[in-house]
Amino acid sequence: METAMQRRKFFEGTVAAASAAALGGCAAPGQAQAAGRTPFAVPAITIPVVGSDEVFPVRRIYCIGRNYRAHSIEMGSNPDREPPFFFQKPTDAIQYVAPGTVADHPYPSLTKNYHYEAELVAMIGKGGRNIPVATALEHVWGYTLGLDMTRRDLQRAMGDEKKPWEIGKSFDRSAPIGPVHKVAQIGHFAKGAIWLKVNGQVKQNANLSQMIWSVAEQISKLSEANELFPGDIIYSGTPENVGPVVRGDVIEMHIDGLPNLSVKIV
Repeated sequence: METAMQRRKFFEGTVAAASAAALGGCAAPGQAQAAGRTPFAVPAITIPVVGSDEVFPVRRIYCIGRNYRAHSIEMGSNPDREPPFFFQKPTDAIQYVAPGTVADHPYPSLTKNYHYEAELVAMIGKGGRNIPVATALEHVWGYTLGLDMTRRDLQRAMGDEKKPWEIGKSFDRSAPIGPVHKVAQIGHFAKGAIWLKVNGQVKQNANLSQMIWSVAEQISKLSEANELFPGDIIYSGTPENVGPVVRGDVIEMHIDGLPNLSVKIV
């Protein structure tokens, strides 16, 4: 019969072995063990970089909510009192759209009110915590433009029930995005037109200078909550007049200095 002493020695040995394995396999907090054979392949999510054979590896997708005054008001918020808030999309929400093409974008399940949101996207190349606003742009590696597609009815319903509204934002292909342009080649974006058309009709039309929180401020605030790493990307918010699309509609979005992005809802 197993004695209490034998059981104690067994558990002590098990804990010691587990601790040693953890220390040996984890170089830093948050890193998974590299050793071992995976049972299946998980594709890496990357975005082509303009003018090179490089691709930008996507680690996390952050999105800031209600970052243009008029959009904040149309969503029922007070832009003068609300601090910035962020949510995430899964990396495989990325749908790369090549310039000069009109990509098929599938109308998602469960929704009857599918909305567009046009946004500038900042690509992080240098990580950090508690990044000062004054140096935040040094962490940006490049920029592109993207759509934060939203199942608005699901988002609102979950909000009304005081539940997380991830189902309204974080689903397959909810992040159509263009190619990455290096900061060294294109500079930073503090102003410039941002607009979106549906079937040739202007729906959103604003200027990047109208952001409540600049890209630098977004990086600084976000880094207070989460350590940023190379490969993180930040959707920087959308102007007013978000609205629905249906199958057959063609969305075209524009930011001065970047090639347009176009998708067809199918």
